[in-house]
Amino acid sequence: MLDLRPVGYVIGLLTATMGALMLFPLVLDWASGSDNWAAFAESAVITGLSGALLTLACANATGAGLTLRQSFVLTTGVWIVLPAFGALPLIIGAPGLGLTNAVFESVSGMTTTGTTVISGLDALPPGANLWRAMLQWLGGLGIVIVALIFLPVMKVGGMQFFRAEGFDTLGKVLPRALDISAALVQIYVVLTIACALAYWALGMDGFEAVVHALSTLATGGFSNRDSSFTEFSDALHYTASAFMLLATFPFIRYVQMLQGQALPLWRDGQVRTYLRWTLYAIVAVVAWRVLVQHEPLARSVHDSVFNVISIFSGTGFGSGDVTAWGHMPFIVLLIVGFIGGCTSSTGCSVKVFRYQVMFAAIRTQIRRLLMPYAVQPLRLDGRTVEQDVTNSVIVFFTLFVLSFGVLAVALGMTGLAPRTALTAAWTAIANIGPAFGPEVGATGSVVEFPGSAKWLMIAGMLVGRLELLSVYVLFTARFWAR
Repeated sequence: MLDLRPVGYVIGLLTATMGALMLFPLVLDWASGSDNWAAFAESAVITGLSGALLTLACANATGAGLTLRQSFVLTTGVWIVLPAFGALPLIIGAPGLGLTNAVFESVSGMTTTGTTVISGLDALPPGANLWRAMLQWLGGLGIVIVALIFLPVMKVGGMQFFRAEGFDTLGKVLPRALDISAALVQIYVVLTIACALAYWALGMDGFEAVVHALSTLATGGFSNRDSSFTEFSDALHYTASAFMLLATFPFIRYVQMLQGQALPLWRDGQVRTYLRWTLYAIVAVVAWRVLVQHEPLARSVHDSVFNVISIFSGTGFGSGDVTAWGHMPFIVLLIVGFIGGCTSSTGCSVKVFRYQVMFAAIRTQIRRLLMPYAVQPLRLDGRTVEQDVTNSVIVFFTLFVLSFGVLAVALGMTGLAPRTALTAAWTAIANIGPAFGPEVGATGSVVEFPGSAKWLMIAGMLVGRLELLSVYVLFTARFWAR
């Protein structure tokens, strides 16, 4: 029988930590004179006490590393338990959401999706907006740790390809995770501080700079303004674009940079491909807007750079109505949303690496048809791609497409318009942020969606953020039978 005590011990520690982190928005609301600090105080006590009790109850199982099955349960369990507690301040205090909306907002934050059910963000107490941004920042850091430590061990979606150059943690996940996490936290904090300082220097006030920096590095997209980035300067848009790109590069390369190895980042074929595809998308959108819609070149370049990078990275910040650009640019945005950033980054969706493997597999298969007796190994970045990696990537693609299709149909059955259902499924399963359609509010809020649609999107956001297979395996009888 599966021993869940090690899983409970880790989740308890993380839950207790989340309770302690609620003190930051508590202090901010208290200092600003908002009564909302009491909601964070109550939530912090409930969350911290629950985490401490769970940790104490499972403390007799510490000392051994996590098994493979325990790792699967842990990754999904963390993204279910923490958002549940993260929703408490949104229920108890401002904006006073109900259970469904609060859980939706919290899950959207921790999965770094960025879709919101709140209108009137400008009027929220500062602590509530800070907490929303903190949820995204915590989720972004968490998914990087999962991608570097757990997914390669689980062989999810071809991630085992990165074990040789990353961290082989099989059988010793917890001890090794502490070393890896320490390096990642350093990098994440430094990039976040640099982003906040850049925003502040270019005109944001200190609070807005912190909130948007937390969301930017997490590629989450929550803002403390209903208008998102629309009212900010062009300089802030370009700065945000740069940091969104940095957040979607493989964080393992930043770890190597800390160790004095700067070249691997540029030599990474995934990074070069990601930048090249981003450039292609921007050029295509600019060309359409200038040549077909006769818009000014400078404005087209500015809008296209910011919004293409925002969607490609899965951040979801907005600077205007992208649907007004025409059908072709909108299709480009949908496509790049289905691609996403690099592996072991805070970026979302399928990831560039998997497309590289798929295209390489197609090229190799064509060569084998032309030269059936020649040895044609599948290679990527100078390394041989094993057959189990290719199979895992193919399975991931199949499940991703099926999951998107089923989710879109299910959302349509809740009464949403076809366009709304399709883009809601797109934004949920790929963790992008914006949805489009008649039921979407003027500020991008999906508060008018039926409750059933919101729960379907919650499931889609969780499954998409945790790479599908690591969640679906928990629903197999064999997993629990051993």
